[in-house]
Amino acid sequence: MSCNNCKAGFAWDGKPTGSDKSTLAGLPTYVSGESKDVGILLCAEVRKAREKGEDFYDIFGWKLNNARLLADHFAKELKATVYVPDFYEGEIVDPNMFSDPEKMKSFDLGEWTERHNRVKRWPAVEACAKELRAKYSKLGAIGYCWGGWAVFQLSGESLVDAISTAHPAMFNEKDVDSVKTPIQLLAPEEDMTFTPELKKYCLENLPKTGVPWEYIYFEGHKHGFASRGDPSTDHGRAGFERAKRSAVNFFTEFLH
Repeated sequence: MSCNNCKAGFAWDGKPTGSDKSTLAGLPTYVSGESKDVGILLCAEVRKAREKGEDFYDIFGWKLNNARLLADHFAKELKATVYVPDFYEGEIVDPNMFSDPEKMKSFDLGEWTERHNRVKRWPAVEACAKELRAKYSKLGAIGYCWGGWAVFQLSGESLVDAISTAHPAMFNEKDVDSVKTPIQLLAPEEDMTFTPELKKYCLENLPKTGVPWEYIYFEGHKHGFASRGDPSTDHGRAGFERAKRSAVNFFTEFLH
């Protein structure tokens, strides 16, 4: 997979209000919120150095401030408990790569992707979902970039009640055909992972699944906008704020 925007972006200011002292299925996990009824698994973004300590996340991992701030927003606005597990065995990509061209250039996304491919990471994703499934009456999952394939598969395995994904990566047509829950797609105009061909396939084939679905197009935005958009520009801020609001509205409808 070649995607320069997978490595680019902006770190957001703000102090997370949740806790990273918990574990989920044995994985270190950031948790925000206190709901006993609705859970959200955030699948997202990796510092090169290995450290020993759900939206799923992008390649920057469970410790990225952006992912934790998103979790806090979802917890508060959805009245849910949000979980952001460490799916990468302690490997964290240095957030300073955002502003350091040399670090960005030296990071090998292909090698990282092979270390954390679908086959290797699905057992951990599945275990987290099963543990939450037993705990909450309603469970959603949101995935950014890397987390896109994960939420598709969770839906296909009927392990969650609804999924949302922004600029998803590593998924395929079979994943689209196997969706069994309400799904929301947050699609930027420019995206090397959510290609025009995959967008077209989703639009043509999601109606055939029989599940409620929503496709929201973000003109002028690129891969990573929803989790690493530039808060210093009106365009960047408007994009990630609209993506967050859209996900909140979607989950409010299908989880409450």
